[in-house]
Amino acid sequence: MKIKLSTPAEVRRTLSKIANMLLNNEIDPQRATAITNCCNSVLNCIRIDEQQKKLAELEKLLDEVEANGA
Repeated sequence: MKIKLSTPAEVRRTLSKIANMLLNNEIDPQRATAITNCCNSVLNCIRIDEQQKKLAELEKLLDEVEANGA
């Protein structure tokens, strides 16, 4: 099975596939757990990256406001 984990939507699809495979006895529970843990880690990293981008944008806006003397 080829999986993609670049976006939250891809992680969601992967978790859905893993859940279905587990329910259909197509994957070992330990392997399913390992993949799920990886998905959660990737999702947390994606969230952190998004928060860092938003923070950088806010800092830039604040710098512009301060530079304009507002």
